[in-house]
Amino acid sequence: MVRGRRKTRVGRVVSDKMDKTVVVAVEWRQTHPLYLKSAKRVTKFHAHDADNESKVGNVVNIMETRALSKTKHWRVTQVLSTGDISTGGEVIDLPQVEVEDTDQSEEVNGIDQVDELEGEVQKEDEEQEKEE
Repeated sequence: MVRGRRKTRVGRVVSDKMDKTVVVAVEWRQTHPLYLKSAKRVTKFHAHDADNESKVGNVVNIMETRALSKTKHWRVTQVLSTGDISTGGEVIDLPQVEVEDTDQSEEVNGIDQVDELEGEVQKEDEEQEKEE
């Protein structure tokens, strides 16, 4: 392959559990032939990471290369950004919220009151059935 004609893709690392190999998910859009609505598609590539520098959530640039194994035909050329996969690469500082302690007795009383109301409703239903 001529180096200038090699395909390159940008994707997010979804797995780094293998030694010197990462799984990169590349997201692309495809237009439906009949309805012309575009849908997101995800393709996963196994890419060679010689230094094990890529971690899950990192956005990396990968380049096509010769076959290194049965499924590995790409290599990581650059780590573009680092980030956690759950937050989309952004660290969010949440404000501290104070939680007031509630008395257990109040909750029990509230449950007792609900039980009493349910009992009254059942009695009313029974009285209506007797009248009919």
